[in-house]
Amino acid sequence: MITAEARAMTGPATPFRTITVERRDVGPNDVLVEIAYAGVCHTDVHHARAEFGHTHYPIVPGHEIAGVVREVGPAVSGLAVGDHVGIGCLVDSCRDCAVCRAGQESYCRSGKVLTYNAIGRDGQVTFGGYSERVVTDQRFVARVPQALPLANAAPLLCAGITMYQPLRHWGAGPGKRVGILGFGGLGHVGVQISYALGAHTTVLELTEERRADAERLGADDYRTTADLAALRDSFDLIVSTVPSAYDLSAHLDLLDFDGTFVNLGVPDEPLRIDPYALLTNRRKLAGSMSGGMPETQEMLDFCAQHGITAEIEVISAKELDDAYDRLAAGDVRYRFVLDVATIAAA
Repeated sequence: MITAEARAMTGPATPFRTITVERRDVGPNDVLVEIAYAGVCHTDVHHARAEFGHTHYPIVPGHEIAGVVREVGPAVSGLAVGDHVGIGCLVDSCRDCAVCRAGQESYCRSGKVLTYNAIGRDGQVTFGGYSERVVTDQRFVARVPQALPLANAAPLLCAGITMYQPLRHWGAGPGKRVGILGFGGLGHVGVQISYALGAHTTVLELTEERRADAERLGADDYRTTADLAALRDSFDLIVSTVPSAYDLSAHLDLLDFDGTFVNLGVPDEPLRIDPYALLTNRRKLAGSMSGGMPETQEMLDFCAQHGITAEIEVISAKELDDAYDRLAAGDVRYRFVLDVATIAAA
């Protein structure tokens, strides 16, 4: 059995502390990854503080993992010791349902295993990326191109693929008018991807505060809630990253004929709509999760080709509690990333 030091919470209100976790021995299809950086996602806060109501303690969060391969099983192909790799939201799935066979493991119908706070096939709770090392089946390990610094690449394993999938699936590209609702941890990556795909990209935000950053990262336009009435029928696609309740009908009204609104956020309260906001212009309301492994690899290669990375603030293991408070308050530009090397000194 392989051991690793990790940062964990033992209850919903306890501070992070260092514990020792066990990782399975490297099997024929497994890859041992020495973790260099782990992105800190808002979902980590929800799980660690039991805001979703199903937390297994102790919890070691982290599903934006970037590191270096240190060992591979004898049946592993395409990965070698020394490779830069990433692990995202999943470490297993049933592999046999229609969506798994289509390479969309995040929509697995019967056996999806999350990177942390889930029960694996061995019956054990999974521990995430706030840890020195991890052993994962090769199917759920993606290659990180050398052009992407590991620290900046880490958030792409969740935020990047979560934005890339809807933009690709709903056809962002030349001649398309795309709105990114919310310019935060997801939105700032989504703007870069939409721009690189060739779409006319508009950021929709509450205030003018982040205009300069949005324009620097590729936004063609930047509008606030005060502009909504003037933007009616203006978009072919809107991707919403907003995690709190908002006026969905008012934003549906921004879609042109046959436009699509894709919701990524999980507000505390149900989203409500005026039915006519959908009926008008034959609009569509959709949702999307993170993508499967083939698309995750495609996203990383695309980001490397176009120079797309997350804008980050690197933190030490001792700063995790403060980072969680700041993240909950929206005080980050635009993604926290844990330097895993600091766990040993925490």
